[in-house]
Amino acid sequence: MKADSGIFLGGLALLIYLSGGIATFGGLSMIFFMKGSDFFGWGDGRSLGYLFVSVGLILSIFGVLVMRILRNRSLA
Repeated sequence: MKADSGIFLGGLALLIYLSGGIATFGGLSMIFFMKGSDFFGWGDGRSLGYLFVSVGLILSIFGVLVMRILRNRSLA
């Protein structure tokens, strides 16, 4: 049971890390290529790009921290 939860938590940490990376680079592309364009009615693509970059960096940092905690506490 403990090994199954460790694998689940490790996979979840990796998923958070990867989604943060995708959001970061997607946000960077939105900043450079969508200046003044409407993004699905949500607003300007450039401002949403800044939002995606900041949230993506936070998710990436959180994913790395969770992976380090799991490794050092031998939960995974």
